[in-house]
Parts: sequence; C-alpha cells; structure tokens
Amino acid sequence: MTPPLRGRTPPARKLHSSNIALPKYSWRHRSITPALFYFTNHHEANAHLARLPHGPIGFDLEWRPNIRKGQPENRVALVQLATADTVILVHVHLMTQFPSQLAELLSSSSWIKAGVSIKYDCMKLYRDYGVSVQNCVELSLLARTVDNVRWKGKYTNPLGLARLVETYEQAALLKGKIQRSNWEQYLTALQQEYAANDAHAGYVVYSRLLSMAQAIDPMPLPTYYSFSVISGLLRDSSGLYPWQAHNPHYDPGPPPPPKPKNLDKDNQESNSDPVIFPQPIS
Repeated sequence: MTPPLRGRTPPARKLHSSNIALPKYSWRHRSITPALFYFTNHHEANAHLARLPHGPIGFDLEWRPNIRKGQPENRVALVQLATADTVILVHVHLMTQFPSQLAELLSSSSWIKAGVSIKYDCMKLYRDYGVSVQNCVELSLLARTVDNVRWKGKYTNPLGLARLVETYEQAALLKGKIQRSNWEQYLTALQQEYAANDAHAGYVVYSRLLSMAQAIDPMPLPTYYSFSVISGLLRDSSGLYPWQAHNPHYDPGPPPPPKPKNLDKDNQESNSDPVIFPQPIS
C-alpha cells in the first residue's frame, strides 16, 4: 500500500466543441478527505475491503493492451473502486491470488457498482477470474433514462465517461497515452491518478444522475439501467432471469435523415452518357 499522492492544481482544458474552457477532472479536488490505497498484496487488500461500508462505488478495470492485433486480450490487471473520498486500487496481477473480500464485495448486491460499458468489464472479469458481479449500473442507460431530453438515439448507444463528466460535472476527464500503458507492472504515480480519476468519476456521475432520478415522479425503475453479471451472463436484480436493456418510456427521437446520394457515382453515370455532336448544315 502506498500513501496518498499530493494533489496539484488542475489546468484548464478547452473543449473542441465549444469555447468553454473546462478544468481537468481531479478526484482529489472533489473529495473532502481524499485517500488513495494501492494494494499489491491480497492479505492487505482483504483487511481493508472487509471494512468498506455498503453503498455505491465507482467501478473500473484496466489490463495491458495488446501490441499486435489478433492476439487474445490480456487478463485484468487492476480493479478500481471509489467512494466519495476514497479510491482503492487492487493490483490483482501482482497478487498470488484474487482477494476473497474483493470477490465477495463484487458478488454482493449490498454495493452498487457504477460504470460505463460495465457489462463488458464484468463479463471479462468472469472470464479471467471466475468472479460474478451483482448490482451493476450502466451510466449510459441511467443518463438516457433521467435526461432523455438531452440524449436521443438508440437506448443502448453508449455514452463515454468523459462525455458524461463534461456534461454533468463541467470538467475534462483526460485520457492520453496512460490509457494504453502497461497495467501489469507496478503502477507509477501518473497511472494511479489516471485509474483513480476513472473510478471516482463513475461514482460522482452516478450520484449526480441518481439525484436526477429521485426528482422524477414516479421514479424510474432500476431495472431500466441496472443488472447483474452472474457466471458471465446478464441477469436481472434477482439473479434468476435474463436481463436486457429496455426502457418503455424512452423516446429515441426522430429517425436520422437519409444518407445523401453518392455524388461521385452520379457524376460517373452522367459522364458515361453518349455524347451527341451537332450535324453539319448542308
């Protein structure tokens, strides 16, 4: 376990889509008493996770990217958890075994796990370590459910975490080259900050969207955006029945306009027309 890193004043970032400069997202500046715990030993991780109170947590995974295309994905290297003031980084790749308390936390419905494209992460976690994850919240679906006026299109179309952070927290969640770094080696300070920001942003966005859901009467059903991944399969909150993303009240908006005609093809066809020369006057 490493001590918390010292915070730095985040620089402003100018969005490509507007003239508004947004500050860089920093989990430390959004926490009252920020604390980061980085575990490379399963005994230490178990002792700490056993004291984690029930409630919502931001959830994310990292693994080493492939250098060559076509290779099978590497196993999950890092599990990230975040609450309002605490980030826990569990470096499972460096451990002799998967922490039992982490497996218990993930498979319990007492903790809500919130993230973007979370079902794919949970399916991969099961493939790699045989761990099921209950009570998952897909932030894209939750955003479309509580803020349908803003988000149109297919209900299951993903919304990136950076986009959600910009929209609801007016901050820029930066990615960069660190996202494609080696997550199997002992983490650098920059990697720890990147991993912490991703997980914490998931928690913050979930809290924001949940408050919006609570202001709706009647409050949207959790089944519209929450599910479990048990033995690698999508299940409802009971864990007994298959789950599929569906919200009967969601308005996708008008269909997209038809694609424009292929002008190049039209030009080719017009150029292939026979050329008629004028006849000489006799």
